[in-house]
Amino acid sequence: MKKTLFFLLSLLVFTCCVSIKHKHEHHKKHTHYPLYSNIPAHKIIFPSTTPDRIIVNLTEDPAHSFAVNWRTSQQIDTAYVEIAEETHGPDFLSEGKVRRIIAKTKGLETENIDDDEPLVKAAFHSVIIKNLEPEKTYVYRLGDGRKNDDGWSEWFQIKTPNIDKNAPYSFIYFGDAQIKVKSEWSRVIRKSYQMIPEVDFMYHAGDLINHSESDKEWGEWFYAGSFIHATVPSIMTPGNHEYHNKKLSRLWTHQFTLPENGPLDELKEACYALDYQNMKLISLDARSFELHEYSKKAQTKWLDSVLASNTQKWVTLTIHYPILPTIEGRGNTDLSEALKPIIDKYNVDLVLQGHNHSYARGHASNNALGKTVVNNVETIYAISVSGPKMAGSSNLDWMVKEGKHTQLFQIISVSNDTLKYNAYTTKGSLYDSFTLIKGKGGNKKLLNNKVEEIIEKNK
Repeated sequence: MKKTLFFLLSLLVFTCCVSIKHKHEHHKKHTHYPLYSNIPAHKIIFPSTTPDRIIVNLTEDPAHSFAVNWRTSQQIDTAYVEIAEETHGPDFLSEGKVRRIIAKTKGLETENIDDDEPLVKAAFHSVIIKNLEPEKTYVYRLGDGRKNDDGWSEWFQIKTPNIDKNAPYSFIYFGDAQIKVKSEWSRVIRKSYQMIPEVDFMYHAGDLINHSESDKEWGEWFYAGSFIHATVPSIMTPGNHEYHNKKLSRLWTHQFTLPENGPLDELKEACYALDYQNMKLISLDARSFELHEYSKKAQTKWLDSVLASNTQKWVTLTIHYPILPTIEGRGNTDLSEALKPIIDKYNVDLVLQGHNHSYARGHASNNALGKTVVNNVETIYAISVSGPKMAGSSNLDWMVKEGKHTQLFQIISVSNDTLKYNAYTTKGSLYDSFTLIKGKGGNKKLLNNKVEEIIEKNK
């Protein structure tokens, strides 16, 4: 009897220990996120084992490579990209056609206390896919390596640029998205894609979100772009809202893979340059420029050197803070005094900006003339806003077109020596339009194109 009782007690203790062990392992392997399932934005904030926040970025060699980034829970410590040339059917999955590449994985824990957001533990994965052929469409997917489709994303399609530098291409330029990104900015990026689904890349001029450490806001930004982020490459310039405590958000460098050829280590993926067909694309970090004298000097010297060695036909510079003001007396004097002489020296074609939450486009010597045709025009400056946060502006002499209280996106199309710029509203109405024609010696003719009449209501 005693032996039986001892056996039963031993069995009970063993069962309890196993149960506790399994319970411990369960909590160890699984996230704490179900505890927060009452949070309305639960699915946007927290990662899972399925890839999310997928985005493709341009590299320094877009014709032969692209970068892809995504997020999962920290349960996934090893992740992969699979890529193949696109076929008319599922035969791209035939043996030997799919290439698998292991990703770089970095864990990150964030807790946005300022906005009362919970602790988020995520794994961020990135790959630069190389050895691609120009002007070819590929399919790729992301996952944890299992044999079935569980744990993998869908297959995405992406096309590399043309080997002919002067072949036509296009990109979309967005000013600040910043607030109400899921509810009100989403229609802007989706309308732009609807109007030009064959667009080659997208260019964001800073303040993608409002609070740099907010996982909810970043989640909304990725949600708004959805599969577009995974099929159309992006590049982005940081704004002041990507900074926290005078430092660029860690989420910026974890979520994106951008060129690292800037003048300082701390400016990697923020200040950089790359060539896309016949255009030199340059990003400057305005917030760092403003905060640190050494950064101002480094970026100024670097910009001069990049432009001095440039061999591309077109040059587009993106910086979040405007070089020319939209309201009298509220310009960025330090920025303008340091950068405008260099921009003038090399006759940069376009300077794309944000920050002021209004619209303006023109050139420094316009003097309110408003001519339809301008010969030997210098740099064209544009300021735009894509999100719903609006501000006032003044119709200053340098502006050919000025506007406010309108969400906009700009489609810029380039073909050899012709660049066409069209700004559209969220309804698809043409708001501003011009054409640049570049002749021999670099002289440019500006044609201000006729646009639709848009009634603006000042709030």
